[in-house]
Amino acid sequence: MTRPLTAHRHRSGVLLTGAICLTGAAGWAAQHGIAAAQYGGPTSSRLAAVWGVTFLLLITQTVMYHWERPRRTTPRSRRQLGALHVAILLPVYNEDPGYLRLGLESILAQTRRPDSVHVVDDGSSSGDYSAVRSWWTKAAAAADIVTTWQRTDNQGKRHAQAAAVTASPQADVYVTVDSDSSLAPNALEELLLPFAQARVQSVAGVVLATNHRANLLTRITDLWFTTGQLTDRSALSAMGAVLVNSGPLAAYRAAIIRENLDGYLNERFMGRPVMFSDDSLLTLYALLGGRTVQQPTAIVFTALPERPSHFLRMYLRWMRGSTIRSVWRFRYLPLTSWAYWAHLLRWFQVALSTAVLGWLLVVEPAAYGHTPPASFLVVPFLIGWAQGLRYLSIARDDEAFGGRLVTWLLMPLAVVAGWTVLRAMRWYGMATCARTGWGTRQNGAEVALMEPAAVSPPAGLLDDDTVQIPVAKLLDPETETTLTVPIPRQRTSSLQPEGIA
Repeated sequence: MTRPLTAHRHRSGVLLTGAICLTGAAGWAAQHGIAAAQYGGPTSSRLAAVWGVTFLLLITQTVMYHWERPRRTTPRSRRQLGALHVAILLPVYNEDPGYLRLGLESILAQTRRPDSVHVVDDGSSSGDYSAVRSWWTKAAAAADIVTTWQRTDNQGKRHAQAAAVTASPQADVYVTVDSDSSLAPNALEELLLPFAQARVQSVAGVVLATNHRANLLTRITDLWFTTGQLTDRSALSAMGAVLVNSGPLAAYRAAIIRENLDGYLNERFMGRPVMFSDDSLLTLYALLGGRTVQQPTAIVFTALPERPSHFLRMYLRWMRGSTIRSVWRFRYLPLTSWAYWAHLLRWFQVALSTAVLGWLLVVEPAAYGHTPPASFLVVPFLIGWAQGLRYLSIARDDEAFGGRLVTWLLMPLAVVAGWTVLRAMRWYGMATCARTGWGTRQNGAEVALMEPAAVSPPAGLLDDDTVQIPVAKLLDPETETTLTVPIPRQRTSSLQPEGIA
């Protein structure tokens, strides 16, 4: 087995102070820019009002996401949580065998192991999982984990999850993971703690990148994605109104999934079946039943796209799904819920930021002859760095603080991408939301795991296949799809994991 990836949160008043100071500096820069541009009375007043509202929202959000605290519980509640039957639902489709095995190994390394794990191969057309399946069946039995592994016709992730639900009718809590999810050793134990409160219906984990150092794209994506979880989602979690759980790690009370399984499998939008945005739909079901929160100490690692084309297809799928889900939230969330107003405020912020950008870059120069001063360029970068300080609150065992600091300094690139390419993709995704296909991994795994160094497994686990399977990574020049080909090698009968009789 490989050494599991680990990370932990550390809180610091310095980060909060820095965030407030940088946000305040951004406000000062904006006000200075308005004065320096010598806008006329009415125009100046309008801009001052807009900037005032913007920075009030930013300061409010900053305070709210620092209110979020990891859920803690009493010894009695821990015993009650320990008695719950926890089932992991693991759908697999055209996944790299290396990432799949890494994730299964991380389940064995949990401080609180699941009671059952249900793997469903959704008709994969590439990859050979026979070696992984053989190893996992033996390792799960040795760890006293009930497991099933079935292959179904390709019908999509939701149907694969439903097959896993059917295989675990006795579960009290369902944990959804992706086939490339690698859990930190205490992730499952931490993820369950919020369920000590009866009103909590779902819990989101925090997702970091396994391959964050692969290239510049993965570094910036990791920075952007982690920051978003620890700012926007943390602020929503403080209200018990998380809108979207992440697929790599989330937990739901079993009744939430069972009672809504038919609607989950048969969602349609504009007459077409919806194949994506499954996590946000499950979160919506949970919101209708009670509180949805994030547990910032439950950390999981996942593979991020390493090529721009892969990233853009993934992001476009997210934006199409976000549009569909927004319609359902406005339709089904009660007006008395925090989630409804948080969702409405989010769209207000998107509209406001887009309007401000268009006004400064188009209307002011064309209609009034006012060119925005250079000081305005500093504002989004200062805000980005202020929020990005949350990225530095995560300490990883595979990267020194200096490496994370370098990534944090790349925030201007993430800001520029967000204000240009991603903003355009958002609006394009809204306009094409009726296209409900998945869009990625149709021709095989698009990210592959290089062979990690093997180490001795934990005592008590039988692992006849501890040595990792080497793989060759090939790039199809026509489809730009990464093909992962296992390289067979001979094993001698004398090869035995250390410490196993």
